[in-house]
Amino acid sequence: MIKNITLGIKAYFGAFSLISKLKLWKYFTIPMIISFITAIAIFGSAYGLSDNVGAFISRIWIWDWGKETFTTISTVIGGLVIIVIGLILFKHIIMALSAPFMSPVSEKIEAHLTGNTAHTHRNTTFSQQLWRGIRINGRNLLMELLLTIPLLLLKFIPVINIFSTILLFLVQAYYAGFGNMDYTLERHFKYQQSTAFVRQHRGLAIGNGVVFILFLLIPVIGVILVLPLSVTAATTKTVEALQLKNNIRNA
Repeated sequence: MIKNITLGIKAYFGAFSLISKLKLWKYFTIPMIISFITAIAIFGSAYGLSDNVGAFISRIWIWDWGKETFTTISTVIGGLVIIVIGLILFKHIIMALSAPFMSPVSEKIEAHLTGNTAHTHRNTTFSQQLWRGIRINGRNLLMELLLTIPLLLLKFIPVINIFSTILLFLVQAYYAGFGNMDYTLERHFKYQQSTAFVRQHRGLAIGNGVVFILFLLIPVIGVILVLPLSVTAATTKTVEALQLKNNIRNA
């Protein structure tokens, strides 16, 4: 697991040069615009809602003593809740809507890495790729929320809240990496098979997603570059994993 996480992170080091070498930047224009507009919409709304969420949480405390302290804590937690949910929505929206544009990029990278330009994989149309992206990310959004809500509740428990923060980050990273890997997997596997493949290679997904989430912490530039670099990094490692699986099967 740790080894695969490291491999998923290291894949980013050659992503920028690979994009430039294959002249892929033009394919990222629309996804980068989608990322920028979605970020403004979601995080702009999140900023305005954080105080309201904090005030709502503070109503739980019905006593006068410690009311001010609990309100302060609630405001912080409310802001965290909004940020976490905002990140979840952001990544699944941009990955779903960008699927028809990212799949061709992934295909070109795979052809370059394998040297095989023949179409021996599943052929899908623009609408099929979009529907696949919506289906995968809709499923991942639901699963992620089911895991995230209990972890957010643990924020109220001292000491344990430290571990819940780490788990929250790893959950976010896993599903980000999942979406990026599926741009390649959609050509090779059907829905259920792709899900099983990512579970078997969850370390690669987490490693890819770790950098994805960290990129979002970089103002403006991070939001714009996160998809090109993360998809390229995910594709290189997913293709390697597919080749290894095929070699083992044919051995």
